[in-house]
Amino acid sequence: MFTEMPSVSSSTEAQKREKIAQRLTGMRQSYAKLTHHRVVVLLVLGVLILASLLLDFSLGPAALSPMQLVHALLNPSSGMNAVIVWHIRLPYALMAVLVGLALGISGGEMQTILDNPLASPFTLGVSAAAAFGASLAIVLQWHLPYMPETWMVPLEAFIFAVGSAVLLELVARVRARSTTMVVLFGIALVFTFHALVSLMQFVADEDALQELVFWTMGSLTRASWGKIAVLAAGCLVVLPFCWRAAPAMTALRLGEDRAASYGVDVHRLRMMSLLRVSILSALAVSFVGTIGFVGLVAPHIARRLLGEDHRFYLPGSALCGCLIMSLSSIAAKNIMSGVVIPVGIVTALVGIPFFLGVVLKRGR
Repeated sequence: MFTEMPSVSSSTEAQKREKIAQRLTGMRQSYAKLTHHRVVVLLVLGVLILASLLLDFSLGPAALSPMQLVHALLNPSSGMNAVIVWHIRLPYALMAVLVGLALGISGGEMQTILDNPLASPFTLGVSAAAAFGASLAIVLQWHLPYMPETWMVPLEAFIFAVGSAVLLELVARVRARSTTMVVLFGIALVFTFHALVSLMQFVADEDALQELVFWTMGSLTRASWGKIAVLAAGCLVVLPFCWRAAPAMTALRLGEDRAASYGVDVHRLRMMSLLRVSILSALAVSFVGTIGFVGLVAPHIARRLLGEDHRFYLPGSALCGCLIMSLSSIAAKNIMSGVVIPVGIVTALVGIPFFLGVVLKRGR
């Protein structure tokens, strides 16, 4: 009897090890399948963006056949069609994609670091601050020295947008563990800057009032190759830091204490994320005006499609933002024949029902 016990024990241990190995193999296969699904979703989003981009600079008030479009793209100095494509439609379409990318990833990071599904540059005051900065340049003609006049409105909008993000960062620094305080402070900023913009509208003359109202609606018609280059450069600089922080952001979704136990400096992570968000959202809003709800809607769509792993969720938020803005750009040019509607109106009409749906879901 005593000689048989070790063989029975070793057999039991072997069975346990085999079960564990089978379970690990199943987990690896499930994870590989999930990763493949996420990669496919990102590729599909990329293809949809390319198709939407092509459709965006193909459609417009001036009807161009596919052959005329291709000829204008290949021959930038070939005549009126080339001017329409290279100086109007192509900058318009590319700006829509870049703005969507910046707002989508900004909203995704904001919702993570503040643990609030309603957080976005629009709902936390960054867009409202940019509108107030633009109103100072348009109404009061506040100009910075040695700066071209054509850049004054976006520059002052950028300064105030970054300033509002810095205020949010200071509140987060003082209230290191109170994300609710940051959200409430952001809502207070929204109402404050909306009141100040209303004051600027009240004292503005007719021409300045018309320009300010048009700016606050959000429009891609201000797009130019110089502005596209600046926004693209800002995205190229910031996005690698977003990707580098993705594992830590994923850990933060498990809770601050759990993330800290994994070695994540939660306070520093939140501060650096707010810095990235301020740069991206301020650049986007300063060039095209107030664009609402893209930074709110895109992250929710990405979360539904890709889950909480930020290595996929953040690129998904960026791509969803690109697609939403590109489709909104197409709709803005084609809803009414011969009229280009400000794209901010389109994104608001799409985003408000989604916003109410999120609020009601949270209430339940």
